[in-house]
Amino acid sequence: MAAFLADHRHVLQYLVEAARLCLTLVLVTALFAPLEHFFAVRRSRFFYKGWAVNLGWYFLDGLALAFVLGPPSALIALAVHAVLPSAVTGAAAALPLWARAVGAMLVGEVGFYWGHRWSHEWPWLWRFHAVHHSAEHVGYLVNTRAHPVDLVFTRMCGLVLLYATGLAAPVGLHPTLIPALVLFIGAFWSYFIHANIKVRLGFFEEILSTPFFHHWHHTRDDHKDHNYSSMVPVMDRIFGTMYRPKHWPADYGTATPVSDSVTGQLLDPFTPRRAETPASAGAAGSTSPER
Repeated sequence: MAAFLADHRHVLQYLVEAARLCLTLVLVTALFAPLEHFFAVRRSRFFYKGWAVNLGWYFLDGLALAFVLGPPSALIALAVHAVLPSAVTGAAAALPLWARAVGAMLVGEVGFYWGHRWSHEWPWLWRFHAVHHSAEHVGYLVNTRAHPVDLVFTRMCGLVLLYATGLAAPVGLHPTLIPALVLFIGAFWSYFIHANIKVRLGFFEEILSTPFFHHWHHTRDDHKDHNYSSMVPVMDRIFGTMYRPKHWPADYGTATPVSDSVTGQLLDPFTPRRAETPASAGAAGSTSPER
């Protein structure tokens, strides 16, 4: 009887999570679809090529990460607090919640930046991250096109710093609040920077990532190895990976062979790869950049 009830609780969890994902999708689409229609960088149909694949990844990752991300997060949190002295991990404990939240966004950005950058620079990690770059049309839903291994690795790079600095703690009042807040704000902003919206923020582009900034990260040429920051472009300024010309990119995608289906993309990183075309074989150098 206990096993029967436990199985039903798991089913109920998945149903609740699926309902939450459906509601989130409706809200995100209601916000970004009109903006992409009226202020598009490039005009396209609502059901553009690759739309169904993005949607498949949205539900697959949404249902999987709710249960896959938890255990490694807890283990890393406990390991960090076991290794580092309490004077380090507890340094931020006395800060008010708002200060911890702001600090967590900035500290987490450092980890997310390097996790993202390593996903480009390390060939084995690129196998998983190439799934995200396989989209030839960049819009808000491309944010969801990502291999679970890629997502877990990048998020762990950010979360480990939050636990190490004490901005997030595995124990105490609401131990998951700060990590959840960082991931929620980061996810929303990621929808924005992927959106097919022709918008510029002037001076604020030095402070916050924008679609213009991130679309250059999705080009087929060598500029995909720039603009790694998810929210704070100053990271790219500091580490020399900023790329911001005056015009929008000409095309998107990757020279790395990637399957067209969700199932194929899920399995691709674990199979022998065909020869990769050099990323710089595209239209790089057609316009002098402002770095």
